[in-house]
Amino acid sequence: MKRRISHPRPAVTAAAALVFLTAACTSPGGPEPEGTAVPGEGSTGPEVEITPAPGATAVPPNSPVRVTAADGTVTDVRIEQATPDEIASGGSEDPEEGGSAFEVTGTLNEGGDTWVSDWNLRPGAAVTVTATAADASGEETEVVSEFTTLEATPGQRLELAANFPNSGDVVGVGMPVIVTFDLPVTHREQVENSIEVTAEQETEGAWNWITDETAVFRPKEYWDPYQEVVVDLRLSGVEAADGVYGVEDHRIEFEVGRELVSTMHVPDHEMNVAIDGENVRTIPVSNGAARERFNTTTSGIHLTMEKYRTLVMDSATVGIPEGSPGYYRLDVDWAVRTSNSGEFTHAAPWNGRIGSANTSNGCTNMAVEDARWFHDQSLMGDVLETTGTDRQLEWDNGWGYYQRSWEEWLSHSATGRPQSTDGSGTPGSVHGEGL
Repeated sequence: MKRRISHPRPAVTAAAALVFLTAACTSPGGPEPEGTAVPGEGSTGPEVEITPAPGATAVPPNSPVRVTAADGTVTDVRIEQATPDEIASGGSEDPEEGGSAFEVTGTLNEGGDTWVSDWNLRPGAAVTVTATAADASGEETEVVSEFTTLEATPGQRLELAANFPNSGDVVGVGMPVIVTFDLPVTHREQVENSIEVTAEQETEGAWNWITDETAVFRPKEYWDPYQEVVVDLRLSGVEAADGVYGVEDHRIEFEVGRELVSTMHVPDHEMNVAIDGENVRTIPVSNGAARERFNTTTSGIHLTMEKYRTLVMDSATVGIPEGSPGYYRLDVDWAVRTSNSGEFTHAAPWNGRIGSANTSNGCTNMAVEDARWFHDQSLMGDVLETTGTDRQLEWDNGWGYYQRSWEEWLSHSATGRPQSTDGSGTPGSVHGEGL
């Protein structure tokens, strides 16, 4: 036999409870008053406790939900949440559209008597927790508890401002996941643990912060090609800074395409392009003249960032204004960006030294046919590994994130631990300290 105890939500949200709260069980003698249990024969079943406390209001949304069973095992926990607007409309939103419909899963301890939620709650929500536990004889107790969470204050509502890649993109094997928020993040560990990256081919990765607003996830090594990757940003309820809460969840789904890795030893005046491990083209090139630092091609692991059919290249955009030594302004075709310091591969029909000398302003010059081919082949996140110069690509210049060794990258993560992409969750807790 099962007994059921229902803890009502505060009166201000009682109407909302009618939308998704089932009525309490009744005994043969008539309706069972709320807050009482139906005893079983020879047993009353295990005692079940839920926190936050039933009837609580303004609960911090990054509080864990905890269910404990005395002399029993927790067998089921369901959490339902809805904002007043959703209650009025009768539905919730889609995380792919920036909604908050992710299920709140939880973890059961080894003894089976304590269940703790894995994720945060939604700000400003009416929450119903339905928990079931059983004792050794199979006697069950079901408890329904209701409470409300603190609303996110206008001006202190964390939003996702931008991300790369976007859903539907097909990218190269070096592609990082880049997310930018509209407010500074100081509780970085909680935010990192709220973003789960899942891939068809298991690997491990970690987050680093470029600024207080921008975080980057990269795998330990390049992604395996030909696979789907899903990024679940469970931002709803995360406390990004004191009193600043995320309000929406998001999902990004992208595809890693074929493996394209280009290699270039600058003194050799050529670039070798391999697709899926097979060299498919050797391209004569002319790189930076290296008379000054600004016109020295950088060595290191570059990622292709964007590409243009035509582009005006103006050195003023990289700190060399008109009238300064080294100033240039050129119209180029078939350009592919590889750094934020002005490096592109592009067509240079005016350069008669392609394949024999380095004479450019730091870019990789190619013949028109080769530049167009490389442009057309390139995906965002393809790899260009360059050697042979005395100027190293900075780790935060463009997408030079593989310039940090894996050990260094991991040490700069707020969690300090890798995240597996096998769907097992994130390295640590999303909940606030002391909650």
